[in-house]
Amino acid sequence: MAIASNILEVVLSSSSFGNKAMSVIGFGMAADSNDGATLKSAVLEAIKLGYRHFNTASAYGSEQALGEGIAQALKLGLVSSREELFITSKLWSSDAHPDLVLPTLHKSVRTLQLEYIDLYLIHWPITVKPGKGGWPFAEEDMMPMDFKSVWAAMEECQRLGLAKFIGVSNFSCKKLQNLLSSSTIPPAVNQVEMSPVWQQKKLRDFCKENGIVVTAFSPLGAKGTSWGTNHVMENEVLMDIAKARGKTVAQVCLRWMYEQGVTLVMKSYNKERLKENLQIFDWELSEDDSKKISEIKQHRMMLKEELISARGPYKSIEELWDGEL
Repeated sequence: MAIASNILEVVLSSSSFGNKAMSVIGFGMAADSNDGATLKSAVLEAIKLGYRHFNTASAYGSEQALGEGIAQALKLGLVSSREELFITSKLWSSDAHPDLVLPTLHKSVRTLQLEYIDLYLIHWPITVKPGKGGWPFAEEDMMPMDFKSVWAAMEECQRLGLAKFIGVSNFSCKKLQNLLSSSTIPPAVNQVEMSPVWQQKKLRDFCKENGIVVTAFSPLGAKGTSWGTNHVMENEVLMDIAKARGKTVAQVCLRWMYEQGVTLVMKSYNKERLKENLQIFDWELSEDDSKKISEIKQHRMMLKEELISARGPYKSIEELWDGEL
């Protein structure tokens, strides 16, 4: 891993566009409330602190604010060129139709005021009727995804240079295997829920074996959001390790995930917490710490009533996750 600013990086490789470094820690742009001015200010502050990877999605409603923040950062000289940044966005389920993938990416690129994005992900392994993308999805609007055709359209996005890399989000081992069996360009990244209380070892092992980088979203449990949980930040094992180490619970969580070989994205508007979250690269957890964390009782944060009710074409939430609960 190389160092850019003060954050370690992993390198993604593409036969079409060569290599591009992606920061291990990225700044997340999902929020219950997307106030443009607040988001733009947060982007600028994050860039000043050394963040270079920004994770957004068309469904988040934050692409415009991110684009404005990037433009302002360039104008102020906070970064010397757009190439210093790594921008991820995602294809929402109502646009997960072969004929809508490319125009939807064009729209995101325009909204971001960019010529391309670095990484484009399929947001969910679910398709919804066009124009029916409100969350939670209505069951009658949902349908199984045509993975082969949608992925072929994603591959075309990469060939055209609108996305330097393509990947997926919320995909299980089984769905990844199905995708790999018919793809020409394999997914570079699988972005999934992961934290010390939802460790995803089977999925991590599968992705490692297949050269897919795992990016963890909500690594601290997203406490305080409508979809979040306090299971991470209030976990007694993590709190005890943090106290003994003189670290924050967040730092212990992030360091543990870094030691598992994954990348991560998280959001904070607090400058001190943004700083603290970067201070994980110059120390290590002990074997005893790691053993204690490996024994934490597991809870999937997103196993919630609204997700269960939105299982759509799947007979059960277990089928949506291919039994990987």
